[in-house]
Amino acid sequence: MRFNRRSRNITEGVARSPNRSMYYAMGYQQEDFDKPMIGVANGHATITPCNSGLQKLADAAILSLKEAGSNPQVFGTPTISDGMSMGTEGMKYSLISREVIADCIETAVNGQWMDGCLVIGGCDKNMPGGMIALARSNVPGIYVYGGTIRPGNWKGKDLTIVSAFEAVGEFSAGRMSQEDFDGIEKNACPSSGSCGGMYTANTMSSSFEALGMSLLYSSTMANPDQEKTDSAAESARVLVQAVKADLKPRDIITRKSIENAVALIMATGGSTNAVLHYLAIAHAAEVEWSIDDFERVRQKVPVLCNLKPSGQYVATDLHRAGGIPQVLKILLDGGLLHGDCLTITGRTLAEELAQVPPLRSDQDVIMPLDKPLYPAGHLAILKGNLSPEGCVAKITGLKNPVITGPARVFDDEPSAMDAILQDKIRAGDVLVLRYLGPKGAPGMPEMLSPTAALIGKGLGESVGLITDGRFSGGTWGMVVGHVAPEAFAGGVIALVKEGDSITIDAHRLLIQLNVDDAEIARRRAAWQPPEPRYTRGVLAKFAALASSASKGAVTC
Repeated sequence: MRFNRRSRNITEGVARSPNRSMYYAMGYQQEDFDKPMIGVANGHATITPCNSGLQKLADAAILSLKEAGSNPQVFGTPTISDGMSMGTEGMKYSLISREVIADCIETAVNGQWMDGCLVIGGCDKNMPGGMIALARSNVPGIYVYGGTIRPGNWKGKDLTIVSAFEAVGEFSAGRMSQEDFDGIEKNACPSSGSCGGMYTANTMSSSFEALGMSLLYSSTMANPDQEKTDSAAESARVLVQAVKADLKPRDIITRKSIENAVALIMATGGSTNAVLHYLAIAHAAEVEWSIDDFERVRQKVPVLCNLKPSGQYVATDLHRAGGIPQVLKILLDGGLLHGDCLTITGRTLAEELAQVPPLRSDQDVIMPLDKPLYPAGHLAILKGNLSPEGCVAKITGLKNPVITGPARVFDDEPSAMDAILQDKIRAGDVLVLRYLGPKGAPGMPEMLSPTAALIGKGLGESVGLITDGRFSGGTWGMVVGHVAPEAFAGGVIALVKEGDSITIDAHRLLIQLNVDDAEIARRRAAWQPPEPRYTRGVLAKFAALASSASKGAVTC
């Protein structure tokens, strides 16, 4: 194999090329120029436990790449901790970081003519950002997930980061002691690794196994465990073989493989953010995929996994029960997957799953297809006059996902949070949090703080919440996000007034402002678009470029 095949137009036929001098400065020898150059996009950072354990994985991958006869080229990618920035102005940078990560990787891979790329990431936006970049660049690539955190524990109860957010509501409601509040806060996150439930990081990494862009079993391993390091090394070996075979991301990321990924997300009870991110991944890969496709898949794929936030278990429990390959095997045997899709190993998904053992009967993390937790998926796409482009409702854990009630309107998150903590929200209310969309916030921040506070107050099933912002993967309850068009763009959500009747009905896939069309038209005529909140910097750039949430909030 010739080194740097993508730059052949520069170096082909040249006995000595000036651009080789800088490689010699890094220790390259003459024979290295016949080896492939493999990028290692390293998301290691000490600003969050999600990414603080990545360097050992990068080191293992680098060594493996060298042993396999390639030249690793390491570069960094940024990250934002969703859990740390939640409820602050910093959360506006979370979704934006997805685009920044994608741009960073694309820039390095294409700017340096890399022959392949291994992406290592941990926190929520690392996964879609990396996959978007691989799809854009379309050089052989593989995703290495940093691994999940181990569950915390307080007084015999397993904890996740969401436990701390929900404790705020319980403590403020007088339902929790100071001792327990402090104990949960200090013990919720006991190790490095990403948040432990089927939240956004674990949702996206798990789906990459189904997509064919990560090795099987890799997404549910705990970051501190040796098997996670071993998996990173094996991923590097597999990538070198993919480079030799010229197996590219767009050979793997197809309409059928995205459907496999979405089926897995439904079966595991994954995050609402997956809707936004797979719209963006499909866009980057130039695959036809719309918001309505999620509803099509939802209606035929049941929820099989009893996982937090609405269930009982965490990712390490899922791993012990058989991991994502066990869930995929059940779906494949039930005719709910496309087994002929190609994976990064060069084998089909069906071939990869052939050796997966039968479902164990001594566990209740993964249910058989004939005994699902819910007969259909949990991420429902609702439409109506409040969201004609479609929005996302997460309906697992609810006895009855239907509510009609008076609107309680807030133009920002802090004021809504204050109302909840001061007991100004009552059962039957429908909170409207707006001007929080891709352009309006900007950056479409997550609303985990108010939704977790509602749960802590005991209002999770009796109060509705709709927003043009997003939800954390840790959110559950009567919640609807990604309302589009957003308020800043003149969507009907901008025209809702305090006390208006609103209906959320997941059975009818309906989200409706119960106000007649003539009144809505009068309000629209009087509405004035607000001034942008930011006029410079990355927030202003994103606000200017971002598409509607129904299109993935992509910037290009």
